[in-house]
Formats: sequence, C-alpha cells, structure tokens
Amino acid sequence: MAPPSDPPNGLHLAALPGAAGTSIFPGTPFPLGAHVVDGGTNFSVVADTEDIELCLVNAQGEELCLPLQERTYGIWHTFVPGVGAGQRYGYRVRDRDPSKILLDPYARRLDSTAYDLEAASTPGADTLGKVPLGMVTGGQVSTSPRPEVPWAHTVIYEAHLVGMTRRHPAVPPRLRGTYLGMANPAIIDHLKSLGVTTVELLPVHAHADEPGLVASGRTNYWGYATLSFFAPHPAYATAPGRENAEFVAMVDALHGAGIEVMLDVVYNHTCEGGAADPITLAYRGLAPDRYYLPPGHDITGTGNTLDPAGMAVIRLVTDSLRHWAALGVDGFRFDLASVLGRPHGGHFDAGSALLSAIAADPVLSQRKLIAEPWDATGEGYAVGRFGAHWSEWNDRYRDGVRDFWRGVGGVRNMGYRLSGSQDLYGDRRPWASINFVTAHDGFTLRDLVSYDHKHNETNGEGNRDGTDNNRSSGYGAEGETDDPAIREIRLRQARNIVGTLLLSSGTPMLTMGDELWRTQGGNNNAYCQDNDTSWVDWAGLLRPDGSPVSGTDEADMLAFVTRTLALRIDSPALHQAEFFEGRAPVGGDGVADLVWFSPDGNPMTDGDWFDDGRHTLMMWLDGRDVRGHTAAGGPLIDDSWLLVLHAGADPVEISLPGRPYGDAYTREIDTASPTGEPREIQNDPLPLVLAAGLEMTLPGRTLWLLRAHRDPA
Repeated sequence: MAPPSDPPNGLHLAALPGAAGTSIFPGTPFPLGAHVVDGGTNFSVVADTEDIELCLVNAQGEELCLPLQERTYGIWHTFVPGVGAGQRYGYRVRDRDPSKILLDPYARRLDSTAYDLEAASTPGADTLGKVPLGMVTGGQVSTSPRPEVPWAHTVIYEAHLVGMTRRHPAVPPRLRGTYLGMANPAIIDHLKSLGVTTVELLPVHAHADEPGLVASGRTNYWGYATLSFFAPHPAYATAPGRENAEFVAMVDALHGAGIEVMLDVVYNHTCEGGAADPITLAYRGLAPDRYYLPPGHDITGTGNTLDPAGMAVIRLVTDSLRHWAALGVDGFRFDLASVLGRPHGGHFDAGSALLSAIAADPVLSQRKLIAEPWDATGEGYAVGRFGAHWSEWNDRYRDGVRDFWRGVGGVRNMGYRLSGSQDLYGDRRPWASINFVTAHDGFTLRDLVSYDHKHNETNGEGNRDGTDNNRSSGYGAEGETDDPAIREIRLRQARNIVGTLLLSSGTPMLTMGDELWRTQGGNNNAYCQDNDTSWVDWAGLLRPDGSPVSGTDEADMLAFVTRTLALRIDSPALHQAEFFEGRAPVGGDGVADLVWFSPDGNPMTDGDWFDDGRHTLMMWLDGRDVRGHTAAGGPLIDDSWLLVLHAGADPVEISLPGRPYGDAYTREIDTASPTGEPREIQNDPLPLVLAAGLEMTLPGRTLWLLRAHRDPA
C-alpha cells in the first residue's frame, strides 16, 4: 500500500487572519521554513529587504499577501493561525521585484518543479501560477534502524532511481521511475545478490531544468540543478503529495535489507541560471548577495555558485543535511565539494567554516561524508586535501587503472592505487579513497572498452560537451561490432578493470548497470538523456516475465562481478581497515604484510618500479595478521593472497613466489573466464592448483586472484 499524502488544501483565503484586516502574530525565526504548530503554521525566511510579504495561494490560484513585520537575525518570520498541511505559499519582495512570487528555500514539499521561462526571466512579469510554490507539510521521519556498515566493509553502488527501475520487468509499471520502484523487492534482491552495502542515489532533491535546457526542450535527467534542498523531487513519487512518505518508505525498505542509502547532494549551485540566462525562482529574489558569489566569480561552470562564506548558506546546507538525516539517510556525496571550502570563491581551505560545520555537527559527523574533491577550476582540485572526517572520490585511481590496462605507463602508480592510495590519504585510512573506474559522468564500463572517442551528438551541443580525456579504447573498432575477436578483448578488459576495482584496498564504487554490460552508445555526458540511453536494459538478464537469462554477455558479466565481490567480502585481507606498513606478524617468519613481486617471482627492486615499460605486477597480501578487527574487537585472520595483473597484449613468462609466501596457489579468479570461474575456461592448460615456483606463460591482458596455501613448518 502506498503511504498517505498530506491532506488537500481546503482552506478559504477569506477565512484567514489578515483577510479582513485582522492582525497576524510575530512567530519565531527558527526553525526556518514553514512548520505546523498548534493552531497554525510558523513561517520564517531569509531575505534582504525592508518590505516582504507572505503570499498564501489557494487551489483556484488566488493569493492573500500578508506583510511580514518581524525580523530577527536578518530572518523574517510570522505565525498564521488556521494554516495547516497542504497550504501553498510563496513570498514577494516588494522593494526588489514585487512581480515575482518566490519559493521558500526551506520548503519541504513543492507543488511543481516546472516554470514559465519567459515569466521567470523577465523583470516585471508576474509569475503567480507560472513558477513552483512551496506547500506546508507535516513532519516526516524514518524510524528504521540504520545498517551502519563500517567503512572498511562498504561497497557503494551509484544509481539513478529512474534509470534503475524504468525498464525492470518485475517492477510494476506504475512504480517504475519512483521511490517505491527503487524499494521494490526485485531491485533490492539484485543489490543484495550483487553484494553491495550502500546505494548512492543521484540527486533526489527537487530540481528544475536550467534555462538553457528549457529553451531547447531538453531536460536535466541527472538532477544536478537544485530548486529545493529540503523537498524530495515530486516526479519520483507515484502521485503528487506522496513524495516525502514514499522517500521514507524507500529508505526503510533498503534499511530492512541491510543496505545503506546515500544521497548525491549539490550544494554548490542552484537551477536559477548564470549571468547569461538568469531566472528568478527563489534565492535570487530573496537574498542574492547572501546566497551567491558575485557575477564573474564562477567556480562551478554554471554562473550561479553558492557562497559558503556566509551564515545563510552555512545554515542552509547544515539544516538541509540534518533534515535528510532525519529521513533516514546514511551519508552524502557532495558534488563539486571543493566549492564548499572556498569562501568568497577564494583559495581552498579544508578547515573552512562550512566544511568544519558539517564535520563537527553531532548528527552529520555520524553519517558517511564523501567529497567530490574538485570544481570547475584548477585551484579547486583538492584530491587528498579534505579533513579527517571525509572520504573522497579518487580520480587518480580511475585514471591510473584505465591507463594501466590500456598499456600506458608502468606499474609505479598502480602500486599506490592497489594498496589504498596512501600517498594521498596517509593521515586517514584506506577507505578514505573512494575507488572508481566509471561513474554517471563519463563512459560506462562497456563504452570504456568500446569507444576511442565520445559520441554526444544527441545532447544537442554539437558533441562539444563531455570530456575528451576518456583514457579508453575500442580495440580495433569504434562502437558496437560483430567481430568475435574484438568482442572477446573488450569483455576481458572489462573484467580486468572491474576486477581490479573490487580487489583494491579502499572503498569500491560500482556504477549502475556496469555489472549488466550497459552501454550509452558512446555518450559520456548523458545528463539530458531521460530515455533508453541512460536507463538500464534488463533484457540481457531477465525475460519479460522476470525469469533469468543465462549465457549472455550481460549474465556473464553479472556473474563475474558477483563472484569477485563475494571473494572480497569474505576475505578480510582484501579490504583491510588500515594501511600496510611492511610489518611482519609477531612470532612469524619475518614476511611483511605486503610484498610486491616481479614476473620472475623475486621481490621488486627500485629499478623495477621505475621501469615504464613494465606491465606486470604481483601483489602478495599476508592474511595472518589483517589490519582491523572483528565487530567484537578481536583479531582478523584470513588466507594469504596473490593478485597478479598483466596488462600487456602479449604473453609474459612468470614464476610464482615460493616459500615462505606459499607452497601452492589456487586460482580463484581468472579473467580468461567469462564469469571469472577458472573451471569454466575451455582448453585450459593449467591445473586449478599451481605449485609455488612454477614457471608458466601468463596470457596477455590477464588478472588472477590466487589463494596462497602454506604448509606448517
């Protein structure tokens, strides 16, 4: 059963205080926004003005404007008796542009996200009935226990709830593309069987299409154009008014399955356009100098960057985050997070007021905080520079893994990336590195190994949008091909890349559909593609009746990712909570916790690390003394492992390390197999268990995960 919505607005404006000249009450400045209290609603808004009115709008579009007379701390406020949930409202600033009815930035429910571009962009044009309004709504909280997955055990799955559910045959049609669709058992079962612990949803804050998109008839599918930082996006609900309750229902369903919910949040700019195409919906009409950097100080590429220096923005962001935390959200990924550390658009400071306020907050400090550590400028590139409470998207991991497997450069950079990027996060823990090889922004895994160049023509920008720095390869063809040799190389390289991701120290992030061999046809910036380009196609995995399909590339890729991730989850040595130190276990044989080997089976030398022509790397992990502890605080003990990576196109002769590292090795993952299962390799010349010291020929473009066996001395 769908959760109930707020009651409809049945109020008559003539019955409200003020309609016949009666007085209204002063109310209180906090909390900001519209909050139902006994007998009415308290309204509070930040505005730079001497003349502001609260405008209540009924179902017929009639408005009653009540002048606000109380201002405290620069905040205007009033209490209106008789107003309850369901009331539409906005504000008019009479001494700036009284024609614009303005959305409350703290509105927790909106009546729409659509607007009339001409009215919103033309000074003096009245916008009543042509722009979104806030709606008074009752309180909503999540009561489900949070999974609280430790960082060291976290596996993130980045998803768009529309793209994830729109074409799933087992999700009822009326739920596809909605919060309840994301909560459907079919979606949850997929996530659980895959082994992810945390879903990171692309923006669900209410967002509106930017002026340029509206003018060209396009839409912002990704949602990185926030209209309200407090309201769930209305279009993701099954019916108007249900968005808050259905969002909480989604969170509770995922929590019930042990899966955390993170939100991708955009506190660096809004949807109100830049200097070239400004519109007035909320912030620009209420307090532009308090919300935005001045014109000419654009560090987001959007022209309307929020300024994190002032109290208005600091309070807006932290209040918003706590609001979503109350709805059950377990963490946040901050889009262009460097902006939040650049007061007035100046130099980046990890100890800036806003970043410190987030990390020091007693509620937010207990949520997972992930920074996208850059913005649209060189000064904003801050990878490795955020504070102790933060994890970060690690683009140096992404670029390093992509380069390695296409044969660019040597192995030195890969040593850092495989072992947790201690060069970047040495004052934190390995999980501070959010390892990723693909994301919503860029090629999918399939396109990464299928295209040399981007193909964004359908975006309507002449293929000028999107990065040209893809570090990709089509391996002899551009796009889809029937050539079996090219297809085999592509699938193998995809297994190598995602296998590396799942077997590296740090926090892995998978991108929606990569495990299902999803393509976007070479589009690496599908922000405006709310269609089959961006939606997951489940046909290669599920029949129309929802029954599974086997033997397809999609099913094999899913099996590979599931198998590899299961090995990671079950093996604490493969996701250790602390950095390696080269220490030997107490009472052991003097072997370090991490040893790197050359193809000849000997430990690597400095010269090996600086040989840019080297494309083979072996990483041995001691499982006898795993960094970290059990939930009860006890020691973690595991098998030891040997990870073998060979990125060269040609075979290479290798020797497996002998004692004391291992007497024999079992192949657990072999990317020559479509599913990673070595037993499924046809005409396999090697036994499953390999003797230590064995000399053999390793095929080109191969990843092995070997379980080391050591006989008692």
